[in-house]
Amino acid sequence: MFRRLFKATTANPLSSPFTALSLRPFSASVQNVESLELAKSTTTFIHPTAIVDPNAIVGLGVSIGPFCTVGSSAKLGNGCKLHTGSHVYGNTELGNDCVLMTGAVVGDDLPGHTVMGCNNVVGHYAVVGIRGQDLKYKPGDECFLYVGENNDIREHTSIHRSSKSSDKTVIGNNNLIMGSCHIAHDCKVGNSNIFANGTLLAGHVVVEDYAHTAGGAAVHQFCHIGSFSFIGAGAMVKNDVPKYMMVAGDGPELRSLNLEGLRRNGFTATEDLDHKP
Repeated sequence: MFRRLFKATTANPLSSPFTALSLRPFSASVQNVESLELAKSTTTFIHPTAIVDPNAIVGLGVSIGPFCTVGSSAKLGNGCKLHTGSHVYGNTELGNDCVLMTGAVVGDDLPGHTVMGCNNVVGHYAVVGIRGQDLKYKPGDECFLYVGENNDIREHTSIHRSSKSSDKTVIGNNNLIMGSCHIAHDCKVGNSNIFANGTLLAGHVVVEDYAHTAGGAAVHQFCHIGSFSFIGAGAMVKNDVPKYMMVAGDGPELRSLNLEGLRRNGFTATEDLDHKP
């Protein structure tokens, strides 16, 4: 009997229900998967314990976790993700696909606004876009912060708005700002900079592009840090740092060209630096 059943099954494989199931059009399965992914990407999830003001603008595919707060003037772009206990206050705009880790705070209930571009990550308990620590700020004045795209702002970092309505704090694109850094009011930070843990920028500091600070570096107010420069660990910078140079020491001094930084960024030994940006 077993032989007869086996022969009958093998003689006509299409009679098997499993075979029939597997012969469904592959394109239909792909369409089902694509439809599921599209539904996921456009479905907004708000946890029951989150407080989202009905006047807030929330994009498609946004995820707002437990105990989060989204204020009445907030705008969250498509695909943003707010982890547990993160908050968006005041007139604050997040571009598409921004992520706020647990405890992060973006924005403040002040005149003015905070604007962040797409694909930014704000780390655990970082505070971005709040009132600056400047006694010249007058309550009621507008203050501003603009952040570009693709910035990684790590845990416990603080970035403050401008101290007056005629100025603004600006962060460019593709910066790595490591844990416990501080960027004060009215700073201007360019693109592709790396600030190691505990880097402190006082008010009105300007950092160009591709600069690198080691841990615990501090920069005095109104200083200008040139592109492709390097500031050594623990350096207390009181003067401008020229492009391409390395500054280090306790009472920091110019040491040499930032040769390693230049090499990593594609410079050659015969490069004409006078014609570089």
